[in-house]
Amino acid sequence: MRKSLIMGRVVSVNVGSPRQVPVTDGSVLTSIFKSPVAGRVAVRRDNIEGDKQSDLTVHGGPYKAVYCYPGEHYPWWQQQLPDVKFTPGMFGENLTTEGILEEDVSIGDRYRVGSALLQVTQPRMPCFKLNVRFDRSDMVKRFWKSGRSGIYFAVIEEGDVAAGDSIEKIEV
Repeated sequence: MRKSLIMGRVVSVNVGSPRQVPVTDGSVLTSIFKSPVAGRVAVRRDNIEGDKQSDLTVHGGPYKAVYCYPGEHYPWWQQQLPDVKFTPGMFGENLTTEGILEEDVSIGDRYRVGSALLQVTQPRMPCFKLNVRFDRSDMVKRFWKSGRSGIYFAVIEEGDVAAGDSIEKIEV
């Protein structure tokens, strides 16, 4: 028998497209710049509709299809970096959430988010593009040391998701 427990909710659904961004020695193609979108968004096996990755060897795909970042971390980051204006999607996440923190999940846990069924696969290990996003050479190091990594999900059942949807842990 399956049971579910409401854990939280989706604050925003965020998508972005690849863009060239200037860096010290030229430019880099990145999709870390994501913005909230309105309405219901399709969740597909490898990605959320309207979102595109720049380097599929390290982003997206079946084990990193959806990246979730807890909105509860934003106030902490605002204290750490008071000169930065934080908005949902700032960390390149597809879902900014409330009520689902890294310490509350385990690899293999399943969650119903909107009509999609997602499974926790791993924490995020950011690349240098997080430095580019924040225009700070120390951001990856700060991010990793903070313990606020966010959560990658695989898509077990496709569906759709919107801001305000509940996040329910599915017990099997």
